[in-house]
Amino acid sequence: MSEVRRLHAPVALPADPDCSVLRDAAVDIGPAGRISYCGPMSAAPTLEEVAVTECTGILLPGLINAHAHSPMTVMRGMGGELPLLRWLHEVIWPAEAQLRPEDIRAGMLLGSVEMLGRGVTTSVEMYFEGEQVADAVLESGGRLVLTSAIIQTPVYDWRKLLSEASAWIDADGVRFGPGDRIELGYGPHSAYTLPVEALEQIGEAARSRGALITTHVAEAAGEDAKQREEYGSVPRLLASHGFYGGRVLLAHAVHLSDADIALLAGNNVSVAHCPGSNAKLASGIARLTDLRSAGIPIGLGTDGPASNDDLDLWEELQLSAMLARLSTSDAMAVTGADALLMATRGAADSLGRTDIGALEPGRWADIVHVNVDDPAFATGLDVPDEQLIANLVWAAGSRRVSDVWVAGEPVVADGETTRVDRRKAQAEVAAVAARLRA
Repeated sequence: MSEVRRLHAPVALPADPDCSVLRDAAVDIGPAGRISYCGPMSAAPTLEEVAVTECTGILLPGLINAHAHSPMTVMRGMGGELPLLRWLHEVIWPAEAQLRPEDIRAGMLLGSVEMLGRGVTTSVEMYFEGEQVADAVLESGGRLVLTSAIIQTPVYDWRKLLSEASAWIDADGVRFGPGDRIELGYGPHSAYTLPVEALEQIGEAARSRGALITTHVAEAAGEDAKQREEYGSVPRLLASHGFYGGRVLLAHAVHLSDADIALLAGNNVSVAHCPGSNAKLASGIARLTDLRSAGIPIGLGTDGPASNDDLDLWEELQLSAMLARLSTSDAMAVTGADALLMATRGAADSLGRTDIGALEPGRWADIVHVNVDDPAFATGLDVPDEQLIANLVWAAGSRRVSDVWVAGEPVVADGETTRVDRRKAQAEVAAVAARLRA
């Protein structure tokens, strides 16, 4: 429970569908940590015994990282010059086989600290040792959508991983923790690392529990040659084996045909677009404008910090728009406002969530304050709305994130996390990385 609080700022971006700009704005946080009002200060309700925080810059919703493997901070930079499949087989999977549960917790803690400091309040994580991941995020004060990794390897058995994921949801529910900070789902790695029987059973398990599924689809051109030969494409394979029908989020989705896009749209499937990772691994440029035109909900993701190599979602805002413009030769293909919405409201839509991603009454008070004492805002805040959003998205990015609240609780103040010693978290990851190199 948090105290009743009012944030007062020159500008608020509520992330409504029009990406409106509110001037001289107030955002009220109720005692349960949810927003009770967002609008002009002149129309704000009269509140008794309310704590008022005067903010000097811009308030906006916490950003949502729609696809990440943040515990991989312990492997940042490893195999950084390799393409996807070589990177996985030669570097990452052998390194992951050496990880201890406490290593995964250390990696996730630093990843959560890194994201919160950049205004990312929610991340969708696909990884192992889910209890360690959840515990780390609860310590940092962030918000987590944990899609427990399911894969078939000599080390992991998909049936056991699926059973454990379902048992956890049955025990604790899809959402739990203070401020509903933890959501549980399923993370089948991909169609090329799992048999179709696994995909069928995972789809059924998720639908019966109302849980999110996220999986890698069509990331690199050569990853799914066998599946494409038999089914035409992985989206068609998934449709053939009853994977759709619930909350489904496909990560990457780079190499899609027109028929694939129509299939996703017809099955209410969402996409986590990861332009930075796709570019660094030379996986390709996703058909973002075609996906958007088809009405497919789009969120932005960083992917893992060993493939991107950071967790700064503001860079994905910029890359998503720039690569879409470049690939279509259209300077208006994706605007700054479009990109901002894909990282907030659009990302929430891609997860099937209506409680995060916008500054609206009833949603959780996951709020970011951007300090405008920076050359990016030298032209001032009294500029046209389009120019203000452009300065935020294209010029400022994450470097001026000053304060962050999650469920109304302060988790970042003056650019540093309030709950975790960042330097200690960095030292713990450095120790893990040293052992992996030994």
